[in-house]
Amino acid sequence: MLFKTIALTALVTAALQAGTPYPRMAPLDQYLMAPSAEIALAKSAAPNSISGNAEVMVLGRRGYTTAVKGTNGFVCMVVRSWTDGTDDPDFWNPKVRAPHCFNPQAARSYLPTVIAKTKLALAGKSKEEIAEAIAAAFDKKELPVQETGAVCYMMSKDGYLNDRDGHWHPHVMFYVPLTEAKTWGANLPGSPILAAEDPMDRLTIFMVPVAKWSDGTPDPHPWH
Repeated sequence: MLFKTIALTALVTAALQAGTPYPRMAPLDQYLMAPSAEIALAKSAAPNSISGNAEVMVLGRRGYTTAVKGTNGFVCMVVRSWTDGTDDPDFWNPKVRAPHCFNPQAARSYLPTVIAKTKLALAGKSKEEIAEAIAAAFDKKELPVQETGAVCYMMSKDGYLNDRDGHWHPHVMFYVPLTEAKTWGANLPGSPILAAEDPMDRLTIFMVPVAKWSDGTPDPHPWH
């Protein structure tokens, strides 16, 4: 009977994992990049007028470290998959390379959450443990709420956001504490603003697609 129970459990687990393309974290090497390539990809998140003087962080085996000192208060980095919600099928996708460039307000109020999630992932925590730790950090005020004017540029045509959309479209994101999308006119027919609530990070993200990539070339398939 015990053998049958073990066998059945194994079959169920295998079936569940078959429907989940990334059921667990891959070997760390699959998430890492050569520093020079990561710096270039991070800086491609925003036009050179912004990223050219930004701090650049790169991912190493113990987390993110500063590879380039900045002078304008912006921080550019290539975000990995574990910053997504724990219900996202790409949460452990090692192919994800999402260039972000945060303005000073976002660097102070959103970047700490990215750093915290990364440390937890590299420590081998599960999705559930990461979610619990982030919730506890917010409750203890160890992580900040979003500052007014927190903005992120995601205008790289070389990034890979997920298996569904690839690099999607060039866009700018605004981070605000949890709020209703309709107060911004977001997600309404004809509106250029999209919104997504992120209860785990206790914020709402407003996304505005733009016409050109950071290098000035047009998006060949505009969102509208």
